[in-house]
Amino acid sequence: MPAPQISESVTKSTPTPAALFFGFSRVGLSGFGGVLPWARRLLVETEGWLTAEEFNVLLGLCQFLPGPNVVNLAVAVGVRFCGWYGAVAGALGLMLGPFLIALLLGLLYDKYGELPAIQSMLHGITLVGAGLIIATGLRMGLNVKNRWVYWPFAAAAFVGITLLHWPLPAVMLGGAALTIALSWYRLSQEAKA
Repeated sequence: MPAPQISESVTKSTPTPAALFFGFSRVGLSGFGGVLPWARRLLVETEGWLTAEEFNVLLGLCQFLPGPNVVNLAVAVGVRFCGWYGAVAGALGLMLGPFLIALLLGLLYDKYGELPAIQSMLHGITLVGAGLIIATGLRMGLNVKNRWVYWPFAAAAFVGITLLHWPLPAVMLGGAALTIALSWYRLSQEAKA
């Protein structure tokens, strides 16, 4: 399947596989416990390879696919701009540095992980990561057109997952089916008018 066409007016430039590798390497080395905020900054704000709306749509697709969301995003962006070379470059750039760091940290944790100072540091890093994810979610929500339309879906997903403890795949499939049906209905009504 061919990659979607990119409008030159939307993006600053079309990245090469090398630019994707080094860009996603910066992303991969920037985060502890989650790199979504840095991926958004790279793709939308710093490099301008995607618009905010394109990022939201692409991330939504990547969240629906199995596997880590940001790895899926690196692959999808790579394919969009450079085909399979870009997919490999983006994914490898994203994962190579953290993989090597994780090996080193694993060895250090095995030796020093029980120290109270290390436990406190890891707890603090967890809180920072959660704050970054919340901030990114809010920033993404502010860039959605007609966001009032999506509030009932967000509330239903929150209730289903958090309060009713429904499985995430069931909520995602149900939400996808409902939004497709509503979109089809709206388009059919507009076609009649």
